[in-house]
Amino acid sequence: MKSLYYYLSALVIATFLVVSCKTQNAQKATPDITGKTWKLTELNGKPIDLKNPKNNPYFKLDMNGMRYEGHAGCNGLGGTFEIKPEIMRIKFHQGMSTMMACEDLDIENQFTKAILAADNYSVNGNTLTLNKARMAPLAKFVLQ
Repeated sequence: MKSLYYYLSALVIATFLVVSCKTQNAQKATPDITGKTWKLTELNGKPIDLKNPKNNPYFKLDMNGMRYEGHAGCNGLGGTFEIKPEIMRIKFHQGMSTMMACEDLDIENQFTKAILAADNYSVNGNTLTLNKARMAPLAKFVLQ
């Protein structure tokens, strides 16, 4: 009877250790999207079609000061953001932007709207997707 008790105890302890290791690994698996430059590839499910490909929109998140900065096409943009990486939530706050006219102004406006509307994100390899609730992706980016 004592040996059955010891075997059951060992089984419970082993199960506990396996579960706790998997939980720690899952927490570490959340990708860090900060400190990297993300280049826009799609808006509202469609590949972007730029008249001037040199002006590809991008952004970068800086944890110092919780600020984002980037280029919307021909105008710079920036502001503050909040992030909860453990649950992949993000919120961009309206900040500053220059206001020059350019050929790709429509893409620029859609890009800015997508960033400000996003409330969560997902990462698959080198691709970052900004989303709003459970709707279709607002914007897709590739790690630059």
